[in-house]
This record gives sequence, C-alpha cells and structure tokens, in this order.
Amino acid sequence: MPKLYSGTEVVKRLKRLGFEKISQKGSHLKLRSLGTRNIRTVIVPMHKQIAQGTLKSILLQAKITKEVLDTA
Repeated sequence: MPKLYSGTEVVKRLKRLGFEKISQKGSHLKLRSLGTRNIRTVIVPMHKQIAQGTLKSILLQAKITKEVLDTA
C-alpha cells in the first residue's frame, strides 16, 4: 500500500525544497517557489491524509517527482 502523507508533512517537505507560504484560505495553504525561470504555485489541503490523486496533482503543480518529495 502506498504511503499516505498529511498536509503538514507535505508542506514541511515543500518548504525544504524552497517553497514559501503565501496565504491560507480555510484548510487550503498556498505555497510559492520563486525559481530562476518560473514561479510555481502549489495549493495544499491541510488534511490528516492526502489522497493519492491529490498528491499527484500537488507534485505536478510543484514540478517535482514523488522521489524528490520523499528525500526532502
């Protein structure tokens, strides 16, 4: 069974990769990474468990792989 992440854990790992908190509306946190060529914005739901499809969407928004998230 694949590992399930919490919203807090995903945010913590994304912050290690250079993302910064921009705002929060309800249970959804907006993070932004100011790269050298592009700005990436990621919305993370602050739930106890993030569904696999939602995690895949977060990874696509952040333009990273699951392996990068695991090692962060």
